[in-house]
Amino acid sequence: MFFEKDVEWYASNRDLPEPAFCDLKLYTRWADVLPLVRRELDSADVAMVGSYFPDGIAAMEAMLDSKTAVRTFYDIDTPITVASLRQSGATDYVRAEQLPALDVYFSFTGGPILSELENRFGVRRAAPLYCSFDPERYRTYPRSLRFQCAMSYMGTYAPDRQPKLEQFLFEAASLLPEERFIVAGPQYPEIVRWPHNIRHIVHLNPRWHPHLYSSSRLTLNVTRRDMVIAGYSPSVRLFEAAACGAAIVSDNWPGLDSFFDPGREILLPVSAEEIVGYLRNLVESELRAIGEAAQSRVMSAHTSQQRAAEFEREVELALHGGRLTLANSEALS
Repeated sequence: MFFEKDVEWYASNRDLPEPAFCDLKLYTRWADVLPLVRRELDSADVAMVGSYFPDGIAAMEAMLDSKTAVRTFYDIDTPITVASLRQSGATDYVRAEQLPALDVYFSFTGGPILSELENRFGVRRAAPLYCSFDPERYRTYPRSLRFQCAMSYMGTYAPDRQPKLEQFLFEAASLLPEERFIVAGPQYPEIVRWPHNIRHIVHLNPRWHPHLYSSSRLTLNVTRRDMVIAGYSPSVRLFEAAACGAAIVSDNWPGLDSFFDPGREILLPVSAEEIVGYLRNLVESELRAIGEAAQSRVMSAHTSQQRAAEFEREVELALHGGRLTLANSEALS
């Protein structure tokens, strides 16, 4: 059972209106749906509240007051959450005093921040559950004339990402006026000055994401400031692009080399001139080799099936006091 607040942006751009794998309950007022939430919680084996859930604090209270065997939180922006917890002890979706009652705090971010959650905020178990991709959807497609370009970038506007986007992609586009570039993502303000050879797509349906990656000679990954500081924060776009065999150029951050081998599976430029050099000097077979190496890496470690097994392993550990039963250990291996 999946509860989602029915807000305008998602209502107008709903990518999965009728999921086959769960019951989706859209609601407008938390008070109206709370009785159903409580009934579902009391019969559930596992419950989860996600970061940025509009009624997250109230949902956490309902979950922690329930009979659910395993109660979890899933944070897709752990560095931002932790920064707010350090400053004020709360976010819009979770309070620090709620954390010790959780069985597992799942995090998109790994590395040292997990120890801080346990040691400073009393979390029983903080475990990485990195983003993932569906290999049936994200794979290499034939190049499309609609999306063919020298370099693409996919991401919602963020003030702390914009300088890097302009440094790497905008400057490269200005240095290569004869080439075509694509940026896909919403909420870019009108003050953004787009070079003439950048095509901006405000909303690109997810069905076309792999086609864009497969049709780009290079694709750019840019990381939020808090994620860079914390490290160990791969974005879902990074894995999805790699799954499509895209040659990725990215900003650098601590822990990146634990996900990709720099120079062989990913390119880490420090300037637009380096990107121009890649586009001018690397032949297609060299770019394809980088993309294929990244694709092999994520297929071996970052599919949605592998994440499901990691999630189930953590649930089993919570149910059995930190140990796996032999049968479940074999089933999850």
